[in-house]
Amino acid sequence: MTADTADHTHAAGGTRWRAGEHILWRYRANGGDALHICRPVTVVRDTPELLAVWMAPGTVCVKPELADGTPVHREPLATRYTKPRRTVRSRWFGTGVLKLARSGEPWSVWLFWDRGWRFRNWYVNLEEPLRRWAGGVDSEDHFLDITVNPDRTWRWRDEDEFEQAQRAGLMGAAQAERVRAAGRRAVEVVRAWGSPFRDGWEDWRPDPAWRIPPLPRDWDREPARIG
Repeated sequence: MTADTADHTHAAGGTRWRAGEHILWRYRANGGDALHICRPVTVVRDTPELLAVWMAPGTVCVKPELADGTPVHREPLATRYTKPRRTVRSRWFGTGVLKLARSGEPWSVWLFWDRGWRFRNWYVNLEEPLRRWAGGVDSEDHFLDITVNPDRTWRWRDEDEFEQAQRAGLMGAAQAERVRAAGRRAVEVVRAWGSPFRDGWEDWRPDPAWRIPPLPRDWDREPARIG
């Protein structure tokens, strides 16, 4: 089912998405309302407590790059957030990603595997709580992240980007403290080995009949907010 079909089902019936439906997982650019990341995904589970989606290998996504074509991660940190950007379409290479978002939490948890379904790690992506619209979910990334290994050890990620985003004016001191506080709460969940880490998602596998969701032409359309 396409995002457009899911739009009708979700908006008209007030129901949650069914396993196998296609939706969009999008991020707004920091410091503005424009969308700069879009990933078509397949719904795995959608309940009042949890949204789980699968981003398959080979999915065509939208990502930002610098206006001169330089990949964002290759730009020196000092100018990474100040130079002009544009959005481009890019295929997701490598293994797929399972994304888990608990209702209202300011982070989502992503699971990564190496080839042969060898589980690599969990990744806690600190972000605005997901906002639903008829065709998917929107958020804003908060730069700071946490990697959690299979042996339950963890470490902060991208602290340099988090600090640089503040220097570049993309995040004020009050918001930065809220993000840090959210990260500390996430670490408490890791240390207690709470959900979703204890729930066995590393053994999950996608339905082989699922096809890769297409990227719609109007991926950046303004949504009608529903939650």
